[in-house]
Amino acid sequence: MKKLRERILEEGRAINENVLKVDSFLNHKVDPKLMYEIGTYFREYFSGRGITKIFTIESSGIAPAVMTAMQMDIPMLILKKQKPNTMSEDVYQTTVHSFTKGADYELTLLKKYICEEDKILIIDDFLANGEASLGAVRLVEGAGAKVSGIGIVIEKSFQKGRKSLEEKGYDVYSLARIKKLEKNLIKFII
Repeated sequence: MKKLRERILEEGRAINENVLKVDSFLNHKVDPKLMYEIGTYFREYFSGRGITKIFTIESSGIAPAVMTAMQMDIPMLILKKQKPNTMSEDVYQTTVHSFTKGADYELTLLKKYICEEDKILIIDDFLANGEASLGAVRLVEGAGAKVSGIGIVIEKSFQKGRKSLEEKGYDVYSLARIKKLEKNLIKFII
């Protein structure tokens, strides 16, 4: 997605070889027009698959996921990183390791919001090692539902996430694929 790559180059900051900050349009301050366009790309790519719900992990995947869900006219669910006190015990949970934060968290989904007939599209802001996506997959498949695709806004292609997901048979569609990061350097796969 050309517009996304341009924004990454203009406003993104490569902190080091693993960290890219895009907080001016994606994960702190959000550009709704860009998110809408991102939703359009995901809708076009994943259309015709009978997708019934979109799942995302709180919090940075919410904006692109909700715009995709709105355009596909289907519900979107947020997988919680911390189980709220108000959430019942009837949940699916799995442990996920966050590459960015260097910590584990319990990904949680209420059982009443998924059924075996569901075909789920997972949308996330970043793909690095694939742990978050694989955690979402475990929840979906643990409920007996099907993962119909994984949409990623920004992929760090030099890390193992895509390979891990594709080896398990998942269709991964990334809008911006980064080949290399260094302090103040961002290179894309063209």
